[in-house]
Amino acid sequence: MIAQKSYKIIVTIALALLPMLVISQEHGEAQESKKKFNATDMIMHHIGDSHGWHFFGEGENSFTLPLPVILYTENGVVSFMSSEFHHDTEGHHVVEKDGMRFVNYHEKIYQLNEGADTVEFDAEHHPVNASRPWDFSVTKNVAAMFLTVVLMLLFFFSLSKHHKKNTHAPKGFNNILETLVLFVRDEIAVPQIGEKKYMKFMPFLLTVFFFIWITNLLGLLPGAANVTGNIAVTVSLGLFTLALILINGNKDFWQHTFWMPGIPTFVKPILMVVEVIGLIIKPVALMIRLFANITAGHIIILSLIGLIFILESTGVAGISVPFALFITILELLVAFLQAFIFTMLSALFIGMAVAEHEHH
Repeated sequence: MIAQKSYKIIVTIALALLPMLVISQEHGEAQESKKKFNATDMIMHHIGDSHGWHFFGEGENSFTLPLPVILYTENGVVSFMSSEFHHDTEGHHVVEKDGMRFVNYHEKIYQLNEGADTVEFDAEHHPVNASRPWDFSVTKNVAAMFLTVVLMLLFFFSLSKHHKKNTHAPKGFNNILETLVLFVRDEIAVPQIGEKKYMKFMPFLLTVFFFIWITNLLGLLPGAANVTGNIAVTVSLGLFTLALILINGNKDFWQHTFWMPGIPTFVKPILMVVEVIGLIIKPVALMIRLFANITAGHIIILSLIGLIFILESTGVAGISVPFALFITILELLVAFLQAFIFTMLSALFIGMAVAEHEHH
């Protein structure tokens, strides 16, 4: 038993060190090639989205999974693989498709005007010789979300298959899944929404919980995408919660929002404004909390590792690496905690919208 526990601890520490080893290898190569280390560029590179899924290495020697670039231009839809940019994100390598020319400048695709060789900007950083087509590309974050969806389907089809064939409790990984499903039902949905109406919202709450948790865990792996650290993703999740509140809000909810009973009439317009603002702030609080906590964790880890290359001291590594390891292990808890908080608050807001008030 002791040996088994020790093995689990060693595996956990090894997995936590993997991202640091990858970062150290990449930027160690950058130092050898006489490139000046820029901590800001390194951090933004690792937490930002991209048109190719980069795992490790530099330049032509890097291991990058090419992803589809899908653009809607004035001449129609244009598509090609991100590998045609040859790892260039500075707008130098031009890709020609259907008589149009495109460049990748800091992971933004620009369509060059006739005669232009690279994108140029004015003082306000607006392109003067290029335009931005509509970009529907499968970026790293989108690919990671697809991966999360596939994993969720595999997990829950397996759990569903077990319960269709058996009446006894599942074992192994399915037992863990069922425990988490019951946790969301008994500790989140029922207390916040009520026993009469919670089942209607269980599919949404389970989807949100497992989507956030799995993407957070995947985001801790080397080269993984920072999905919930992307504000567009958290905004979308928050809007789903807002839509459920607006669609399912009952008569009591809207009455207490726009024309509260039992208070002086002249106060009602003031409270109506406050309630409407509060209704909008609820999903905003959800999206900012998730985005800020996940992004902050990644930045802290990357900053601690970056100190080694900024100060160019192996002595600093003896301090920064243990701290980074501690934060990485802490992020395993944060990954679950943020999924729980988002799901719990979503259930709370939905429960407030569907609650039936007693009128005397």
